Amino acid sequence: MPKYIFNKDTLNYEVYTSSGKLKLAKGIAVFAASVAVAFLYIWLYTAVLGWDLPKTAFLKKTNARLCSNLELLNRQLDSDAEYLESLQSRDNDIYRSVFGMAEIPAEVRNAGFGGVNRYEYLKAIDRTGLMTRTERRLDILTKKAYLQSNSFDEIESVAKKAGDLALCIPSMPPVVPDRSTYRISSSFGYRSDPFTGTKKRHTGMDFACDVGNKVYSTADGVVESVRNGSYGYGKFVIIDHGFGYKTRYAHLSRIDVKEGMTVTRGTQVGLSGNSGRSSGPHLHYEVIYMGRYVNPFNYMDLSMGLDEYAQVTEKAASLPGNPA
Repeated sequence: MPKYIFNKDTLNYEVYTSSGKLKLAKGIAVFAASVAVAFLYIWLYTAVLGWDLPKTAFLKKTNARLCSNLELLNRQLDSDAEYLESLQSRDNDIYRSVFGMAEIPAEVRNAGFGGVNRYEYLKAIDRTGLMTRTERRLDILTKKAYLQSNSFDEIESVAKKAGDLALCIPSMPPVVPDRSTYRISSSFGYRSDPFTGTKKRHTGMDFACDVGNKVYSTADGVVESVRNGSYGYGKFVIIDHGFGYKTRYAHLSRIDVKEGMTVTRGTQVGLSGNSGRSSGPHLHYEVIYMGRYVNPFNYMDLSMGLDEYAQVTEKAASLPGNPA
C-alpha cells in the first residue's frame, strides 16, 4: 500500500517515494541491529547464564547417549572376552589334549592386526578414543572367536574318529603278560644309572627277559623309524600311532617291521635282545605323548589275560603284510 505525504507548496497529498540509497541504508541498519541482537542473545545465553545453545545441547545429549551405549558395549565385551578365554583354556587343556591335538599357542590366539593403521579414519571424530578402543576390541574378539570356531571344527572332525583313537592308545603290554617270562627291572622316573651310578631320569619301562622274547606293537600305527645301531638304544623301532602318541621298542635283537609299514595292535615288531647300551637282556619300552615321555604303566594293562592277548596277536598275524 503506497504512502502519502502532504505537500505544503501544492496543498495536495502526494505519493511518497524514497531513494534507493535511503532504502539501502535502512536495510543495512536493520541487518546490523539483528546481528547485534543475535550476538547479545548468544552472549547472554552462554557467557552470562552458562547455558548451551539448543543445537549444542542436542549434540551433547546425543553424544552422551552414544558414549553410554559404547560403555555398555564394552562391559558386554568384557563378559564375552572372559567367556571366550574359558573356552580357549578348555579347548587347549581338555578337548585338544583328549584327542592328541597340539595346543594353539597363546601368541597365535592373541596375535594383533599389523600393517596399515585400521582406525585412522576415526581420529577426526573420536577425540576421547572410546570408539577406537571399542572397534579394536571388537576386531580382536571377532578374530579370536573365528580361530576358536575353526578349532572346534577340527575337534569335531577328530571326534568323529573317536573309535580310531581307542585303537591308537598304547594300552596293551609290549610282551606277553606272563610273569614267568619277564620282570619289570626298571620303572619310569628317576633311578640310579646302572653304568655311572648317578641319578638319572629313566624315560620308559624295562622288561627283563631272555633274548628272543617276542615284542608286539601296543596299538595301531605306522612305523616311523627303524634303527640298527650298536650304541644307545641299539636296535629300536618307533611307531607313530597318531593323536599325539608314539612308542619306542629298544635294545632288540631282531627287527621284523620296516619304516612306513602300517601295523595293528598285536603286530610283532621284533625280538627282545641286548643291543646298544644295555646292562643285560631286556626290552626298553617308551610311550611318548605330544613330544613328552610319559609313564607307560599308566596306559598298559599288565593283568590282561593270556588268552585275550593271544587272540589279539593272532588276529594281527593273520592280516596281510604283518609278520607271522
